[in-house]
Amino acid sequence: MDHMTRINLTGWDDALAPHNLTPDHINNITGDPYDHWSIARREIHHATQHVPFIYRRALADQPDVRAWADSLTAASRDQSTGRVTTHVGRHRSLLLLGPTGTGKTHQAYGALRYLAPTGIAWRWTATSSADLYAALRPRAGVDSETEFRRYAHAPLLLIDDLGAAKTSEWTEEINFRLVNHRYENQLPTIFTSNVLPNELMDRVGDRVSSRLIEMCDRVVIKGTDRRRQAAA
Repeated sequence: MDHMTRINLTGWDDALAPHNLTPDHINNITGDPYDHWSIARREIHHATQHVPFIYRRALADQPDVRAWADSLTAASRDQSTGRVTTHVGRHRSLLLLGPTGTGKTHQAYGALRYLAPTGIAWRWTATSSADLYAALRPRAGVDSETEFRRYAHAPLLLIDDLGAAKTSEWTEEINFRLVNHRYENQLPTIFTSNVLPNELMDRVGDRVSSRLIEMCDRVVIKGTDRRRQAAA
């Protein structure tokens, strides 16, 4: 997208507010296409295009989720000192746990929307565990290792519903390889899972759960199933 292009910021007022930004800030400040504001516009455009429609107005209103996002932003700026473009820094990950329908995915996409206006080139990738396995399943014409690297090396990654799919040796190995790579390289990742903390090992295995416990800030989201309430 050309750095002079104006973008539609409908639905972004609440996401911009915590950063003391307004749509006019994003649209009117021009200059080097890699400056803070141009990057912010591009990231907002990316989020507008890639956040699922149902989460298009998602907000990170859990204090611990926003605190993690603020810490990631600060670390990324510190580690990018002297660069024209600020890239994603090495940082702890985020693990959102709780029963189905309590708003974990809402918070996860809310965090991505919250990060978008900060002037950092996040270049995030998002998928569910089920879609991840589908993308990596061996089939004609697809290099599974190339697909795996796309997720493993993503600067910022969201994996939704970790541990929800039926486990097998193959899915366990995928989980371990992905989590271990991001653990060893301190690549920030947002995980959601509909398990309680004491059930995590049973769902994803001890090797994965051990790394998740060490690498992640953990947020437990409680409550009832919002989807059932909305349908009632």
